[in-house]
Amino acid sequence: MVRRSIVWFRQDLRLADNEALVEAIKSSDEVIPVFVFDPRLFLGTTKFGFRKTGRYRASLILESVIDLRRNLRKKGNELLVRVGKPEVEIAKLADQLKTSWVFCNRERTQEEVDVQDRLERNLWSIGQEVRFSRGKMLYYTQDLPFPVTHTPDQFTSFRKEVENFTTIRKPLAVPAKIPATTEVVEAGEVPTMASFGYKLEEPDQRSVIEFRGGEIAALQRLEHYFWESKSISHYKETRNQMLGADFSSKLSPWLAQGCISPKTVYAALKKYEKSHGANESTYWLFFELLWRDFFRLMGKKHGNRIFQKGGIQQRKRPELIDDMELFEKWASGTTGAPLVDANMHELNKTGFMSNRGRQIVSSFLINDLQINWQIGAEYFESLLIDYDPCSNYGNWNYIAGVGSDPRKDRYFNIASQTKRYDPELEYINTWAPEYGGQSFESIQLKHEEAQA
Repeated sequence: MVRRSIVWFRQDLRLADNEALVEAIKSSDEVIPVFVFDPRLFLGTTKFGFRKTGRYRASLILESVIDLRRNLRKKGNELLVRVGKPEVEIAKLADQLKTSWVFCNRERTQEEVDVQDRLERNLWSIGQEVRFSRGKMLYYTQDLPFPVTHTPDQFTSFRKEVENFTTIRKPLAVPAKIPATTEVVEAGEVPTMASFGYKLEEPDQRSVIEFRGGEIAALQRLEHYFWESKSISHYKETRNQMLGADFSSKLSPWLAQGCISPKTVYAALKKYEKSHGANESTYWLFFELLWRDFFRLMGKKHGNRIFQKGGIQQRKRPELIDDMELFEKWASGTTGAPLVDANMHELNKTGFMSNRGRQIVSSFLINDLQINWQIGAEYFESLLIDYDPCSNYGNWNYIAGVGSDPRKDRYFNIASQTKRYDPELEYINTWAPEYGGQSFESIQLKHEEAQA
C-alpha cells in the first residue's frame, strides 16, 4: 500500500530547514505539498476595521508561493494551491487522495490554533491525523533549560539562561528528492493581487530595498548582507539608522513568512564569524534572533494576553482611549511631528519601517496621544510586510508598559531622537517632504509642540 502524505505549507515557505517536509519524506512514499490562501486572512478585517493582510505583505506572500512552486518543480514535485478555509480544503484533498497524514509546522497564536484544531477534527473524522513540526524558532523548546510555562518574563533573564547553555541545532538540508504523487490532481492557480482587491502599483522609489518574496530572494539578501557588503560587521553601529539599504539585515519579512529560517541565518552568522571574526555587531544579530524567540515564547506562555489591552501584566491603562479621529492623524502621518509623520509615510508607502522608527511612533501614539495601543498594533498588523503576531504584539506590549519590560513607561523624546538619528534631516526630508527646506531648529520646535 502506498503511503501518501500532505505537507501543508504555512509560514514556512521554503525547502531548506523545513522539518515538516523532511518528516513527511521520511514517513511517506509520496508527498503532496499544499498551500491554501485563506480569505479570512486576505479579505478579512481586524477588530478596528483594518485589512488583516495589507497590499505589501499580500504581494510578498504571492511571490513567495510562486517561488516555492518553482523550487518544488525543480525537485520533480508540484505545489497544489487552493483558495478557501485550510481546515476544509486540506481535509478534502486528504479524503480525495487517501493520504495517511498531514504534516505542518505548529502555530501558537489563537487564530492559527483554531484553524489547525478544526483541521485536526476534520481529519479524525476520516481516520487521518496531523503531525506537527517546529520551524519558527532558533531554539527547540525541548532543548531549553525550562518548560515554556516557566520562561522568564524579562528578556535579560531569558537570554542569560539560554545563550551560553543551550545548543542551537544545525539547519536541515534541502531534501535531495521530494517524491511526487502518481495521482492526477489539479495543481490550482496562484491568485493575483486583483483577486484580493488590490491594484498593481509601481514600488515607491524611496523604499530601502526591493522586498521580493521567496526563498531564493531571502538567500540572496543573506548573501548580500553577510558576504558581498559585509555590513554585518558594523550592524551594532548602524542598526538604529532609518535611511539606507544596509543599516540592518532587512531579513525580517522573509523570516516572518518562513522563506528562511532563523537557524539558517545563525549558521551563516557562525560561518561568517569563523571567516571574518566575531565582534559586537555579529553578536547583536544573534541578540535580535533571541528577541524573536523570546516574543514567541511569551505568546506560548501567556496566550491571548499578548493581544489584550492589559498585556501579559494585565495592567489597567484607562487613560488610553479609542479616539479614532486622533488615531487617523497618526496613521496618515499628519500629527505635526515631522519624525513621526515621516515614519508613518514610509510605512504607508512601503509596508516597512525601521525598528527605531517603530519605537518612536508607537511611543508617540501611546504616551503623547494617549491612544489605545491595540489600535496601533492592529494597524501594524495590516500594513507591515514583516508582520509576525508574537513579535508585533510583543513589541507593542513592551512600549505600552504592559509586557516584558520592567519599566512601566518607555517614553521617546522625539526632538532628542531626531538629533541623534536624523541630525541632517535626511530621513524627514525624504519621507515627509511637506517639512522640506525647514531648519533643524524649526523642525525641533515642531516636535516640542507636538509632544507638549
